[in-house]
Amino acid sequence: MESLTIKTKKEKELVDITENINEVIRKNKFNDGTITLFLTHTTAALTTIDQDPGVDKDLFMALDKVVPKLNYHHPHNPGHMPSHVLSSIIGTSLSLVVENGELILGPWQLVVLIELDGPKERIIYISLK
Repeated sequence: MESLTIKTKKEKELVDITENINEVIRKNKFNDGTITLFLTHTTAALTTIDQDPGVDKDLFMALDKVVPKLNYHHPHNPGHMPSHVLSSIIGTSLSLVVENGELILGPWQLVVLIELDGPKERIIYISLK
C-alpha cells in the first residue's frame, strides 16, 4: 500500500495527479494490473477528465448547478455541505488499468483530485494488484 499527500492551494481546484500515480507505478515496478486510488476525505473527489484549458472552470460552473447552495441541515458547517454532496456524487475512489508499466488513459485524459473545500492537505491511498 502506498499513499500520496497532496496540498491543495484553492477553495476549488483540479489537481492533476497523473504523474504522481505514474511515479508510484514506476517505484513499485508494477507492470500489469489494476491500481485503485482511495481518497480519505469527504469534501474532495477523484476522477479522470479532459486536459483542455478551461475545463476546470466549466466543471465547477456545472457542479454549482448540480448542487446549488441551499439551506442545508448539516450541524457542523452547513456552508460546506455542497462539497460533501459533490464528493459523494463524483466519488472518492478510482480504479485504473496499468499495462506494460503505464497507466492506460485516453489521449486527453488526466487523473485529477477535485478539491471542493480547500485549501487542504489530502491523502490518497493506492493499492496495486
